[in-house]
Amino acid sequence: MLNGSMQGTQKLETPVIIIGAGPAGAGTSFFLSKYSIPHIVIEKELFPRNKVCGDACSGKTALVIRRANSEWLDEILKSDDEFLPSWGIKFVAPNGRGLDIPFTNKRTKETKAPGFTVPRLKFDNFLFEKMRTSSYCTMYQQTDVQSIELTDDNKVCVKMTQYQKEYEIISPVMVGADGDKSLVRKKFLNNEASAKTYAVGLRAYYEGITDMHDENFIELHFLPEMLPGYFWIFPLPDGKANVGVGILSEVIRKKKINLREMMLNAIKNNPAISKRFANAVLIDKIQGWGLPLAIERQALSGNNFLLTGDAACLIDPFSGEGIGNALYSGMLAADAIRQASEQNNYSAPFFKQTYDDVLYKRLGGEFEISTTLQRLCKYPWLFNFVVNKAYKSPSLKNTISCMFTDMDLRDQLRKPSFYFKILFNR
Repeated sequence: MLNGSMQGTQKLETPVIIIGAGPAGAGTSFFLSKYSIPHIVIEKELFPRNKVCGDACSGKTALVIRRANSEWLDEILKSDDEFLPSWGIKFVAPNGRGLDIPFTNKRTKETKAPGFTVPRLKFDNFLFEKMRTSSYCTMYQQTDVQSIELTDDNKVCVKMTQYQKEYEIISPVMVGADGDKSLVRKKFLNNEASAKTYAVGLRAYYEGITDMHDENFIELHFLPEMLPGYFWIFPLPDGKANVGVGILSEVIRKKKINLREMMLNAIKNNPAISKRFANAVLIDKIQGWGLPLAIERQALSGNNFLLTGDAACLIDPFSGEGIGNALYSGMLAADAIRQASEQNNYSAPFFKQTYDDVLYKRLGGEFEISTTLQRLCKYPWLFNFVVNKAYKSPSLKNTISCMFTDMDLRDQLRKPSFYFKILFNR
């Protein structure tokens, strides 16, 4: 139950505090509500609010939403005017040759698209409205967090203001779902994400791009001038598309890259994509954001706190997926909090066992493979070679397709023997 006083600073107590109402905070909130655990969500913006992103949602996103409430996923899949179903991914090698990889090879008339694209303005607001339907969730928007402290009796104290009103909120546990510039991370881990884990992305919205895939495949173009980064085109409803680039920060600094100029130059002059943009129109300003990548294992929790989503540096190093990992981490954080509540144990060792170790057991292998693939992108000849072979060999193309749904098969991409076999047709 929430307790409060109406004189001066309003003091509240709650079982859980969540800072941030994006996908990571929403994922945590959904499952806390399923466990009947009351919680307060603190959000600095007013929804609906925009978020710079690639706008692509994988099967992992669908999985978490289905587990939270299958009717919500049905609602998404029926709203193709707002949520565009996507059936696969197109990789375009540095030599310009493309390879279509479907998300699933087991498909019937009843099969639903494994992924979808949707502007974050709409998707985050969809999640936000679902959060507010729960009687266990109390939402505070347009807030300004003044301080976060640990009390002498091992509880978290958040002081914040909302509309010039002061609040003091006490809880045994806090979830940092507040993005790559996380206040919770900075407070409890005394740092921001390592610069080595960062990439920078630019995003723009266009309409009128030609030759989009009939089944709305998202596109990753590994242009020679951008390696080890890439250029993307993600189809959206109403004939629009999310277009962007992502490159490691250290590469940008080392080569003194102007990312905006590089992106616009590729659209104008790169032979693999320029013709498709001949009559395309930029319909919004180009915006950038930091991408905290899951390149190395980091602490995700400690005494009385857990980090989720971008605050935990969980963006896939190869694909750039962040939404699905944010929702998934929120789901796991809620389960760890459920166990902590039952045992009245909010210590760092307990959360490491119930959250950090569980998350890395489930996603760590995926992160390691993606990190290896990102490094392989430094060798365009190898990328060209594999795509050329797969383009001519249906069996190899099918193998690579299966690798993106089967983690054991995907692990083969890390092994030199895989490329040796391709080289010698074995």
